[in-house]
Amino acid sequence: MNVDEVTPIELGPGVHVRMLPGMPGIRTWVIDLAPGVEWPDLDVHDTYGEAYFVVSGELSEGNHTHGPGTYVAFGPKTSHRPRTETGVRAFGFNYDVTD
Repeated sequence: MNVDEVTPIELGPGVHVRMLPGMPGIRTWVIDLAPGVEWPDLDVHDTYGEAYFVVSGELSEGNHTHGPGTYVAFGPKTSHRPRTETGVRAFGFNYDVTD
């Protein structure tokens, strides 16, 4: 599958997500953020985790900047609000957590 052929969904100015086929309990996606953009709202993970891999550009989380090839993971009960100065493409997934 060529992810660029998947129709992007605009989540906010300069923020686009492409939802990819996944498996039960896993939501898979590619995000593209334009240069100078911040995620529209605080991204809260109450009961599930999230992870992403930076494909191109740089993505900042707090005081950390993640470049191409970086893998970042968040567990349940976490939140973040990514931003980028360069523009970024990242591949990631959300997963359900059951105890």
